[in-house]
Amino acid sequence: MKNIYLLVFTILFFHFSFAQVVINELDSDTPSTDTQEFIELKSNTPNFSLDGLVLVLFNGSTSGGDSSYFTLDLDGYTTDVNGIFLIGGPEVSPVPDFLLFENTIQNGADAAAIYIGNDVDFPEGTVATTTNLLDALIHDTDDADDTGLMALLGLMEQINEDENNNKTTESIQRKDDGTYEVKTPTPGALNDGSGVQFNGIIISTSLDEYNEGDSIDIVFTTEMNVTSDLTFDVTIINEGFMNSDYSGSTSVTIPTGMNTATNTIQIVDDSDDEGDEVMKITFGAIPSGFVRLNDNKELRITDNDFTVASWGTPVNPTFGNVVNTAPENYYNSLEGLADTALAQAIQNIIADPTTVRTHSYADIVEILSSADQSPENSNQVWLLYTEQNRAKLDFAGFTDGSDTWNREHTYPRSRGEFADYREFDDIADGMSGFFTTNADSLRHANSDAHGLRVTDSNENSSRGNQHYGEYNGPVATQGSWKGDVARGIFFLVTRYKALQVVNGFPDDTDNSISELGDLTTLLDWHRNDPPDDFEMNRNNIIYTWQFNRNPFIDLPNLVEYIWGDNIGETWSNTLSVNENERLDFSVYPNPASDYITLLANGKHGDVEIFDALGNRLVTQSFNETTRIPLNLSAGLYLMRIYQDNTSVTKRIIIK
Repeated sequence: MKNIYLLVFTILFFHFSFAQVVINELDSDTPSTDTQEFIELKSNTPNFSLDGLVLVLFNGSTSGGDSSYFTLDLDGYTTDVNGIFLIGGPEVSPVPDFLLFENTIQNGADAAAIYIGNDVDFPEGTVATTTNLLDALIHDTDDADDTGLMALLGLMEQINEDENNNKTTESIQRKDDGTYEVKTPTPGALNDGSGVQFNGIIISTSLDEYNEGDSIDIVFTTEMNVTSDLTFDVTIINEGFMNSDYSGSTSVTIPTGMNTATNTIQIVDDSDDEGDEVMKITFGAIPSGFVRLNDNKELRITDNDFTVASWGTPVNPTFGNVVNTAPENYYNSLEGLADTALAQAIQNIIADPTTVRTHSYADIVEILSSADQSPENSNQVWLLYTEQNRAKLDFAGFTDGSDTWNREHTYPRSRGEFADYREFDDIADGMSGFFTTNADSLRHANSDAHGLRVTDSNENSSRGNQHYGEYNGPVATQGSWKGDVARGIFFLVTRYKALQVVNGFPDDTDNSISELGDLTTLLDWHRNDPPDDFEMNRNNIIYTWQFNRNPFIDLPNLVEYIWGDNIGETWSNTLSVNENERLDFSVYPNPASDYITLLANGKHGDVEIFDALGNRLVTQSFNETTRIPLNLSAGLYLMRIYQDNTSVTKRIIIK
């Protein structure tokens, strides 16, 4: 009998101890970027273990169906000396015990609830329940009461965060009697201002961006003077920014009676083109009695060793500096064809399931960082519509702020009916991770680099899914992108059977799905803005990933035979040099190592060697038999031989 009483007592104590944890404060809507939203839990006793509990957020909207959209398993976490555990966004101060992505907490009518259990008990879409429920708060920002959610959680009240018409600067706070009030947020502290008061420490610098070679004064400041020497460590390394990139101490001491200390870090000015990097200043362990008011402060370190390409940007285009890396016989199957047979032959090449590869939408970030790299600065990308440079680091998925770049589908996804596929598109596998594809694989258009470009994030949104001709780009720009876009569209509608380019501006009825206009506009853009070196370089880079090329860049006159002035005529790609002239030049040994010899048979001229991306690495004149020294890594290269008004391209291998 004693054992039964003991078991009952243990169960009651177990539930009683959990029941003391409540939702103490909630801020679901904060100014601007929603980075200051938070949920604060409170235990009746200090330093209380949250093992065995889980926080669940429920979506009360019609589409949400009063079901879970976020869970946080609280195993391993403990409240502080005031019984507080803070969960919040990246700009909440003091720094939360658990960091949320911005805009995680929805505005309402929604609910936050604490349960006995684990996160696996509440997979996404789990309907709210009172089973094992310890505490819940249903909140809104001037929304109607969600009576269904109230019934599911056994609550009689829904709290309006906007009851004072200040929803972005106020929070819902629990009072000692269990009721709620709405007032100025107090994250990380008891709502009535009582309890242990912590001394906050903040990290600051005069700038957010520095150059290699600069000195950075990092200032550490406490809210109140310290009563004894305060010593702690910070780290500043972050991904590519390593110990070798700086000198200086990362141990900090604020002397007794003071509230500030400054550490000077010297950024190493090396000669390596590592790309722009981010230094991240992060607190180590902080002594008791202190809290971090901010943390993980990021500083941009601009690399001054960037390279400049031998070709121009689209607004200052150059031609003929980037060699076409298409295999010599790549387009042979088009010879002598016309009309639909010609279009089909093009598709057979660029959608060949035995060779063509597709990569994930996540991989597109890496592909575009290279394919749309600015010729003026190797650490930047070139923005399509706005015709300007932007740091590669400022991809919208990597950083906050308005001046970011994104992946623009030149053929809008909503018109092509292709979208993200989580099991395929969310993971970047790199060049070696790919799937096979064919002309019917429309979903792969979502991550086809020939149809994606780097654009300003705001302009990307403004462009929307308008037809070209309706959308003509930002005012006061040159329109240097128009031919590029036209050829990208022509590629896509040839590559994928389901896509079409048509005259006019089709409406959004079911009959116009997968139709994009305006063909006449795109033809004009193609004719007035021919392919330049930037576009050829882009074609070369994408080819190394996808194993297909945009033929309308390599052979721009093809456009006229499919959509333009030469419809119905037979295509013939006349060679600039006949086969007999090609035989007049030979190179040996091939494969080569330290040198290669050009046998010119009495001719003289110039020779250039390019890598697979079209970068010119060697330039030399030749006369008769000429030995060309090589200092190249192993791989495939292209040798272009110029003599009079002709040129010959040969492939060489360096072993």
